[in-house]
Amino acid sequence: MSKVLLVHAKGGPPLGHVLSRAAVRAEIHLLALSALPPAVASTARQLCASVVTPTDAQRSDLVSLIVSQAKAVGAEAVLTFSEYAVVAVAEACEELGLAGAGGAAALARDKRLMRRTWQEHGLPQPEFSPVATEDELHAAAGRLPFPLLLKAAWSAGSTAHQIIRSPHEVSAAWRRSREVMAESAQLGYSELHVAEADADFVVEQIVTGSAAHWFDEPGWGDYVSVEGVVADGVFRPVCLSGRMPTVEPFTERAGITPALLPQDAQDRIVALARESVDALGLRDCGIHTEIKLGADGGMWLIETAARFGGAMTVPQVEEVFGLDLVGMLVDHLLGRTVAWPEQALTPAQADGAAGSLVVLAVDGKGEAWHDRRLWDFSAVEAEVPLSEGSELSVVAESSLADGSVVPVYDPAAGANTMAALCLLSATDPRTVLRDFRTLVDALPQVLPAAPSTQATHTTPSAQTTQPAPSEEASP
Repeated sequence: MSKVLLVHAKGGPPLGHVLSRAAVRAEIHLLALSALPPAVASTARQLCASVVTPTDAQRSDLVSLIVSQAKAVGAEAVLTFSEYAVVAVAEACEELGLAGAGGAAALARDKRLMRRTWQEHGLPQPEFSPVATEDELHAAAGRLPFPLLLKAAWSAGSTAHQIIRSPHEVSAAWRRSREVMAESAQLGYSELHVAEADADFVVEQIVTGSAAHWFDEPGWGDYVSVEGVVADGVFRPVCLSGRMPTVEPFTERAGITPALLPQDAQDRIVALARESVDALGLRDCGIHTEIKLGADGGMWLIETAARFGGAMTVPQVEEVFGLDLVGMLVDHLLGRTVAWPEQALTPAQADGAAGSLVVLAVDGKGEAWHDRRLWDFSAVEAEVPLSEGSELSVVAESSLADGSVVPVYDPAAGANTMAALCLLSATDPRTVLRDFRTLVDALPQVLPAAPSTQATHTTPSAQTTQPAPSEEASP
């Protein structure tokens, strides 16, 4: 049986889903750069031929660690589903002579390089400027039109995002973004290979989106993602996923597969995604491209990642379209023939719909809950009325344990303050959207109130088990 080295780190699709699909395609050896989620630790050890947790000293040269471990197990393919390990795995594959994202992987990770590359190719995106110091941020704010969005160049899950509406907000935004990056690193949500990556930022114009010009019904967010793969340097789109509106500044609340768009609109979006991927020069990897939708057909590229979408994007695609993206990518990296879709699949080809909801302490209007609540999925399951045929489940490895205090939502920390991740299966995308809106409205009422002592003393950083935020990009 072929041998595969899977490099595990924070984020990405649930590890349990990845391992259950990969293990039927190859003998899996797991290199755990992050602790295994307790909910799947036992299963991981059953499904994997070996599980190695490196020491801190071994992590100092991550590429060498991956290369040596791949050689030790005789791996014929090396892959990761984590944004934080993408560059290291790509470089290790280059050294090993194995299929991978290629030498251009950093272009799909560092937002500064990504935007420069797209600029060179004349692709539509917000005006931007790389910044490495507070003085550079002040200078950029003098050139770019307000409002602005400050992003960490190597972040994921909308962490360290700060909206800057006027010059006097620049210094505070800079300080807060730096603080959040340091906090995220302590939680394990940071780039694993590039030294001092938390010092790199980009500031960009906030463009005005318009979901109403693209979707026939209200409630959709003004951006979509194109899921796909690059196989032998050729972009192969699989499908589109839609969104609910983000929570300020741009934290993702929910993704829905498929996006309910007309064929001509989907074709235009996929064409732009293809241009973005081709410009980056990737070779063999999953692809997740996010695109902002504007009035009168306008579009702007947000980000492209050299990996599949995080949260439950991959399981959603499998449920709706019957495609096991994890297994298909494993087969491709091992040199097997894979029947990728000839073109992006459409809502007409979908069998129902599926969506994932990030539980944040924010109501449907984007306002913080008035009091502290305990996460309790059994209460949600019992008391929230969903549509006929809809089924709701909780992703245990990406959620706090029942009885944990729901963290206060911190706009700067983004998905780092999530409490849980839920998966909904329904008859169609409209139903998923409607049920999610019902769920968001009901949560602060149906979840148990937190005792005053817990509400006072429990903060997001004090949570003993913090769920992994999704790696979705933000407009």
